[in-house]
Amino acid sequence: MTISVGDKIPSVSVMMATAEGPQKADAADVLGKGKVAFFAVPGAFTPTCSAKHLPGFVQNADALKKKGVDKIVCMSVNDAFVMKAWGDSQNAAGVEMMADGNGDLAKALGLTMDASGFGMGARSKRFSAIIENGVVKELNVEGPGEFKVSSAEHMLGQL
Repeated sequence: MTISVGDKIPSVSVMMATAEGPQKADAADVLGKGKVAFFAVPGAFTPTCSAKHLPGFVQNADALKKKGVDKIVCMSVNDAFVMKAWGDSQNAAGVEMMADGNGDLAKALGLTMDASGFGMGARSKRFSAIIENGVVKELNVEGPGEFKVSSAEHMLGQL
């Protein structure tokens, strides 16, 4: 079942990519305090994710924070080392990089897709959400091959 507006973020183990190395965390804790701009991509270093999705949140970080966002979190079904390298390569200092290496959070949210045709296995769908104190307030799930409603620009209009 797909998570919906009004639902709480589930307690699932993830890894956060930090300057000190991978740090184990609970998604409910990471996303459970304050107002969070949360977005997920099918894969780090993939074309749309690297050219548009993450850069949009990096470029709009100040505007999101001016609208009350306490933190911005990017998730992908990649390991924490890849997420750290991707964040570094995108100068994403204002975005916390969450590694859902086994896809457990994507599964718990009901937001997985089959990318086996691209040799990528089970991945997260492209989506964004505004989360307040652990509760989903807005959820924007893209259709296959689309990039519209999960963008930082779209989220700014929702805040």
